[in-house]
Amino acid sequence: MSRTDAPRPPAPHPAERARTIATLGGRATLAPAAGHTERVVPVLHHVHPDGSVSTLLPADHELVGAAWSAPRGELAAMLELADTAPVPLREPVRGLLWITGWLRALSEPEARTLAVEVASVRPDPRLLDLGHGATLLRLIPASLVIADAEGTHPVTLDAFSQATPDPFAEHEAGWLRHLELSHTDVVGSLARHLPDDLRGGHVRPLGLDRFGLRLRVEAIDADHDVRLAFSRPVSSATELSSELRRLVGCPFLASQR
Repeated sequence: MSRTDAPRPPAPHPAERARTIATLGGRATLAPAAGHTERVVPVLHHVHPDGSVSTLLPADHELVGAAWSAPRGELAAMLELADTAPVPLREPVRGLLWITGWLRALSEPEARTLAVEVASVRPDPRLLDLGHGATLLRLIPASLVIADAEGTHPVTLDAFSQATPDPFAEHEAGWLRHLELSHTDVVGSLARHLPDDLRGGHVRPLGLDRFGLRLRVEAIDADHDVRLAFSRPVSSATELSSELRRLVGCPFLASQR
């Protein structure tokens, strides 16, 4: 839950946040159109830069048959991507990305071409099951919506395709786990930036991006997400280290390179 009694600190644009969630490739569920109420967890999924999604499903799944039998070989569907915190929290989901569009059946040559495209950026042995008990479908996007602590926002396909993931997304999970397990003193120092009414809660590292650090305060009544803004957006590990030291309260160390 975000606090609304003060101006919001700077944060990444919704399209950038959406692209980051897509790149992290968290848990996905596929929700078919009316008449197919069961939510499906794909064997594998991959979001392409244009917002389309490759989904690998068991060949005998009813959704595969439904796509093939649908008019034009495509079925209305929505993919939900969950952005899960890398540290154990009682409410672990940090954000959701919904991609709604048309789930399209692919011919064997189309599926193999798409699998090669996916493997070029995300090698995964499960792609070898294509044609051997698994089928690849493609979700053609019509709309995207992101919901997280910053709010709920629609994202245009153009904005999504032009955005880039946060520069620290690849390393964020490892850094936050290290902070949680080995530097509880640092987390305690960061708590000095919290509003007085939140300082009695359990403070946990929640997220990190080029605009700042996010903390989760697990209080008795509810969970509260607080963003601690950097003095400026950062793009390198050196700049990030300086800003983190400044937040902790080490101005001398923050000036060192």
